[in-house]
Amino acid sequence: MNKHVNIPWGPSTSPEPSAQEILRRLNEQVPPPLNSEHAEFLGTEDIAYERYTSPEFFQREMDHIWTRVWQWACRLEHIPEVGDYVVYDIGKYSIIVVRTSPTEIRAFHNSCLHRGTKLCASHSQGSKPDFRCPFHGWTWNLDGTLKDIPSKWDFAHVDEARFRLPEVKVDTWGGFVFINMDENARPLHEYLGVIPEHFRNWDMENRYITLHIQKELPCNWKAAAEAFMENYHTRETHPQLLASTSEPSTQYDIYGDHVSRFYALMGIQSPHLERKLTEQELLDQFLISDSSVKEQHRPKVPEGGTARATMAKILREQFAAGDVETSHLSDSEIVDTIEYTIFPNMFVFPGLSLPMVYRFRPLGNDPEKSLFDLLYLRPVPRSGERPEPPEPVRIGIHDSYTSVPGMDRNMGIVYDQDTGNLAHQQEGFHASKKPGETLGNYQEIRIRHFHRTIDKYLNGEPVK
Repeated sequence: MNKHVNIPWGPSTSPEPSAQEILRRLNEQVPPPLNSEHAEFLGTEDIAYERYTSPEFFQREMDHIWTRVWQWACRLEHIPEVGDYVVYDIGKYSIIVVRTSPTEIRAFHNSCLHRGTKLCASHSQGSKPDFRCPFHGWTWNLDGTLKDIPSKWDFAHVDEARFRLPEVKVDTWGGFVFINMDENARPLHEYLGVIPEHFRNWDMENRYITLHIQKELPCNWKAAAEAFMENYHTRETHPQLLASTSEPSTQYDIYGDHVSRFYALMGIQSPHLERKLTEQELLDQFLISDSSVKEQHRPKVPEGGTARATMAKILREQFAAGDVETSHLSDSEIVDTIEYTIFPNMFVFPGLSLPMVYRFRPLGNDPEKSLFDLLYLRPVPRSGERPEPPEPVRIGIHDSYTSVPGMDRNMGIVYDQDTGNLAHQQEGFHASKKPGETLGNYQEIRIRHFHRTIDKYLNGEPVK
């Protein structure tokens, strides 16, 4: 097993067994990316609350982070045909991502070169033969070249060859389309670090969107993202989940400056429960969202078996019924929570039972509001049939995830619990006499790693 752990408190000193120790105890085989630990001590300094509240700090992020990083704008399935486009908005910036040919995607700043009007509405998507300004009708071809100037006789001073729409860099990985506003940005493949290697067996390109929720949040974008970087909150925020996961055994890993990971085994009860559950009780917790099933029809754990293995078998049968191949995946890749974060705002879950993708970004120019994109990505069946991506369902600050059609009620409650804390936290930043937050050395290492990378961008330091 590849092991790179050097921290005062962590997998080697935790009072509970680590994820790797549990896997060995169960004699479960997992692929190399999951059979390793990669963490290090990053210090103990508090994280200042002004990083979440200050308009000046927010502006520095806009100028030095969002203009320099690769960020996921859409999926390839959003723009399958020539002329299909998606507008990606981040703070004050707005980018049009468009398919210009069967083999080419381009991206442009969403602003008319005449008097600045947005060519496409914020957060919009659709299909166009060209980009026509709704104010005066200046028009550009899909490739960004100038097509038409109304009353052209009055603009003899305009060099049409130089009036191309300004482009931003575009690249793809795993079926996702990324943009970068930095003309000198390094290639996406380099930026992603270990991601292409770790995801080699997970085929994110052959997934399709089954659900897309956009939730407005009353907090800084970093606070929203950090709520999903650790399992430490589960005991207090999600007590109903303690019967299905041992939150102190969660593994946290960091890779370079842009990638970190959260790996939580399911079907392993929390040590904070008062009594030891049977494997059948653990399986029943897996099946909690299917409470309508009559007792005599509920799956049973075979003698000597485990809830994890039984649930993996059940899910394999369900995926097989949907024409999805799972023989190349371990039980862990079927049932466990595996979450990778790509700096600054993308979270990807390659597992099959929890196949989510998250994105957190500032909402407009307000440092204390953000937008949370939650997508479910399911494997494309062997037939190759890929349904059309659903339209995003936008919900407000006080709306429940359970109100969205197609959202599992129990998962909706979990997300309500997650983001329900954020208004209180943002208010607490202002109310606190203590000027910063104090993080755990291991369980919150990903948050410290996140801020370390932020500081590198803000200070102009090299990133790797």
